[in-house]
Amino acid sequence: MTTAVVFDSAGTLLRTYRVLKDVINDTVQNNVETITLTASCKERALILLYVHSRDIIDEDPSRLLSGYLQENNIDFGISCTCKAVTADYIRDLLYNDSRATIGDLQGCIRTVWGGACKKETVVALNSGGVMLNGNHGGIEFVVTAGGRPFSRARETIQNLQTMGVGTYIASGGDRTKKLMKMADYLGVPQDNTHGVATPAIKEQVVEDLKRQYDMVVMVGDGINDLRAMKKADFAILSLQQNTDKPEPLLKAADFTINSVHEVVDIVDRLRN
Repeated sequence: MTTAVVFDSAGTLLRTYRVLKDVINDTVQNNVETITLTASCKERALILLYVHSRDIIDEDPSRLLSGYLQENNIDFGISCTCKAVTADYIRDLLYNDSRATIGDLQGCIRTVWGGACKKETVVALNSGGVMLNGNHGGIEFVVTAGGRPFSRARETIQNLQTMGVGTYIASGGDRTKKLMKMADYLGVPQDNTHGVATPAIKEQVVEDLKRQYDMVVMVGDGINDLRAMKKADFAILSLQQNTDKPEPLLKAADFTINSVHEVVDIVDRLRN
């Protein structure tokens, strides 16, 4: 039986550290589930900014983030939304924001790097992200996330490939270039790696693979994986980073795991 396993990245293959700055209330929160937070308000949109941490750190902290993005023609990716939006709508909210500063994002980057990732050997750092809110007319939060592979994540990929299983990554919040480096480390082919994959794109990845394989398994940990989990032949919900999951995710899961390496045994049983 030909088999493919599709992994989300953050929280599934990678232990992720997030720092979120509320620019309206001037508060900072650590390890927030940004997808869940986005889903709690239909006017929110989680946006990935294609910026480099070194460039941001060198900027004037008092400068508006929107001005920096416009002047430097910084592109963005739409990671998660609760309603259909256009790129022009997002661009308008992003470029006309008058609250978030470079300093807000600098603080998040320094916290993630210094407190969570500095000592790690292999790190994926998403330097810049924002959460827009149409009700507020611009940026509500700035976000930085860093991650390292879970223990045995690389071994899991290797074991599945030894079994002849196709391995794929469909990530909702990873800049493609950085995700490719992490995929190389884990051993997932770059052609099998999809970055900045919205829930609809993840679902489409699974649907496409079902035409190529006899069985497709989706491994995820967040509400943005729900559509792909429902589309897959079997769904595995990872509790390795966070055991507090919404009820729809728990209902959609055929299996729950506390370690990514459990995927190997589950897939082996399903194939036999």
